[in-house]
Amino acid sequence: MFDVIIVGGGAAGFYAAIHIAEKAPHLKIAIFERGKSVLAKVKVSGGGRCNVTHGEFSPKELTLNYPRGEKELLGPFHKYAPIDVMAFFEERGVSLKIEEDGRVFPVSDSSQTIIDCLMGESSKLGVQVLKNSSVKAFQKVDEGWQVTTMNKHYYAKRLLLTTGSNPKIWEQLQAMGHQIVPPTPSLFTFNINDERLNGIQGVSTHAALEVMPKRMFTSDREELGLKSLSKEEPVLLSEGPVLVTHWGLSGPAILKLSAWGANILNDYHYSFRIRVNWTPEYTTESMEAYLREIKGVDAKKTVLRTHAVDIPKRLWAKLVQAANIGQEDRWADLTKEKLQKLSEQLTASTFKVDGKSTFKEEFVTAGGVDLKEINFKTFESRIHPTLYFAGEIINVDAITGGFNFQNAWTGAYLAAQAIASSE
Repeated sequence: MFDVIIVGGGAAGFYAAIHIAEKAPHLKIAIFERGKSVLAKVKVSGGGRCNVTHGEFSPKELTLNYPRGEKELLGPFHKYAPIDVMAFFEERGVSLKIEEDGRVFPVSDSSQTIIDCLMGESSKLGVQVLKNSSVKAFQKVDEGWQVTTMNKHYYAKRLLLTTGSNPKIWEQLQAMGHQIVPPTPSLFTFNINDERLNGIQGVSTHAALEVMPKRMFTSDREELGLKSLSKEEPVLLSEGPVLVTHWGLSGPAILKLSAWGANILNDYHYSFRIRVNWTPEYTTESMEAYLREIKGVDAKKTVLRTHAVDIPKRLWAKLVQAANIGQEDRWADLTKEKLQKLSEQLTASTFKVDGKSTFKEEFVTAGGVDLKEINFKTFESRIHPTLYFAGEIINVDAITGGFNFQNAWTGAYLAAQAIASSE
């Protein structure tokens, strides 16, 4: 018999266990982990460096990074924010740093530092960790909760689920009356096979992105003209760094689109068109006017070698080629049509996206326990008292940058306080 069973040996599970044990040392706490190792997602986070949280200390501004959960997390972030998480680790000997983009990492640049801290603290506080203990079922009983693994029944007064995106756990919760928002991928990159991107992998630049509405095509090969596209209103917008990869486009601006557009892009079956303005300070019209000025000043220079705008040279060369401008063509040789085409390539390059790729190992899903069924003061189920949630099991997800971990830490902390105070 345990006082508290936590199902899921990840960041939220360990964080909750530590805070429960610190506040109520008399409680018997166990973490059930289905795998042979714990904290696996912490291990790979941030390329193995562990992006602990984000250095955004305004709760209101912090919530703006959550496509799902923005409204619900405002109160919790007022109670437990990134500054509190940073204090937790610093007080336990883990030095942290805030990088230029706001992401917070251990000074060691190693996720093992965070893992050692969480495992060391939980061990010191007497938390039992049961590995290779996949939970097959859980149900309410008179004294609390019965949790069943492959070989044994366990009992606890309170149950905290921190199982992340686990379909089997969601199915059980659904059978118990909870509404589950169907999961869809959130953080992912775009697969694009286009000559304009081929051979320039690694190029990174600031760009504005627009996802265009789904259209019916007479043929999969049919090209949608830029002029007809320009009349359509985009369904999603993003701006920021874009990275050309071997498979298409990635980078923070793409990941932001994938998070905010998770449900829309899922409905599109990840087949859609994206319009890229490689020079966001210009419209197509103002770019054409600017290029006419360049033509007047640098008439004798070749277009390819002029590099008239502030984008990487390899990308400039690809867009010049896409505008049907030859390697030796001079500015003086450009017709009005070619100037228009180059302006369009620079400010409204349209690409066909066919599929997605997981962003590193940091797979995140939208979906989970419906937020209306959770008390966000305690992260307790509104349907089943003494049942709590934390982390990605609920329908909360964020853009990349440490925000998903912050949701896990905050939910785990508030659930822990509620559980410890009730005993």
